[in-house]
Amino acid sequence: MPLSRTDFPPGFLFGAATAAYQIEGHAHGGAGPCHWDSFAATPGNVVRAEDGARACDHYHRYEEDLDLMRDGGFDAYRFSTSWARVLPEGRGTPNAEGLDFYDRLVDACLERGLKPFQTLYHWEMPSALADLGGWTNPDVADWFADFTEVIQKRIGDRVAAVATLNEPWCVSFLSHFIGHHAPGLRDIRATARSMHHVMKAHGRGLARLREMGQDNCGIVLNFDHTRPASDSAADAAAADRWDGIMNRWFLEALAHGRYPEVVLEGLAPHMPKGWEDDMEEIARPIDWLGVNYYTRHFAAAAPEGTPWPAVEMREGDLPRTQMGWEIYPEGLGDFLTRISRDHLPGLPLYVTENGMARADEVEGDAINDPEREAFVTDHLEAVRGAIAEGADVRGFFYWSLLDNYEWAFGYEKRFGLIHVDFASLQRRPKASYLALKAMLTA
Repeated sequence: MPLSRTDFPPGFLFGAATAAYQIEGHAHGGAGPCHWDSFAATPGNVVRAEDGARACDHYHRYEEDLDLMRDGGFDAYRFSTSWARVLPEGRGTPNAEGLDFYDRLVDACLERGLKPFQTLYHWEMPSALADLGGWTNPDVADWFADFTEVIQKRIGDRVAAVATLNEPWCVSFLSHFIGHHAPGLRDIRATARSMHHVMKAHGRGLARLREMGQDNCGIVLNFDHTRPASDSAADAAAADRWDGIMNRWFLEALAHGRYPEVVLEGLAPHMPKGWEDDMEEIARPIDWLGVNYYTRHFAAAAPEGTPWPAVEMREGDLPRTQMGWEIYPEGLGDFLTRISRDHLPGLPLYVTENGMARADEVEGDAINDPEREAFVTDHLEAVRGAIAEGADVRGFFYWSLLDNYEWAFGYEKRFGLIHVDFASLQRRPKASYLALKAMLTA
């Protein structure tokens, strides 16, 4: 790679990210069922009805995986703790095996000189709580805070940073309006409530962390670079609505204690009663913000009479990843500078996810992925540009360390720096891993 550590500020962290359900093997260690198990078991939801029961078997192979991180010269490991593994019924008696696993995982990180960056929730709502409405139930904020307390009592003294939630847009809008993720709903009332309750849970969980003396706390948001499909006023309005839904709803709640009016035009009639009273709690100060970024879209106005939000998404003409996502590194730089300038000036930022899926093939024992090497280089250059413009970016985590269970896409889409043979579970470093290793260990 044409970059080196010296191209970034002193102390800048390079890491890789994973998520519990995607790699651990949910069938192991006493984990309880979660809504992804039932979502995947429903025909048509997931490619080949695959689930995370085995995944990458990180539950048993975590030391091997962390060795690869250490040997690659990485500084930090971003992982998530499964709510359903720690509390199989969502509440009540913790699962000793689950807590012991995360104990071992954090200790193994520290033994290898890796800073543990914990995410409390990365999408595995326990089935017992899903039965009660999950993110649509107003009590979910207290359920989440209680889970936070249980896991933090065990590992909170050794983690370098804690994020409450990963990608609340996916937890709520993608899962309750579009129906692409568990629980697979398409209901505007459920959407409005989950979009608020997920932020209320963040605020409640953050308060619990502070009460327990935990510092360096944040949240991870995902962003999609949105522009109008044409110069028309209608397309400009559509792009503003989509940017409000996708990017500003959660960011403005955190930074300004409000939701965008352009989104409330559609959601206000369906919001939970008294939601305004929760905004102060939601906007509690955080220590850092995680930025997940992958691609861009163009928004066009839907035909007259189309229900809210009346937006049609269009694609551009740039090269695409295996996911069909356009590669647009400039979007990452734009978000980092925009957040720092307009919303959270001076707040430390981390790029907590950025990566590309590719149909990697093993040739002998080698996996050559020059497109991924270029992808990482170009996005790191965008980070450098944002830093030069004043954004306080403290680190970059590639998504993902391993090829894994890619949610509704099953095991087809490969994001990893490490290739996983899902039959034998053999790990093979890809050329992109070796290129990053050369950069980080030079």
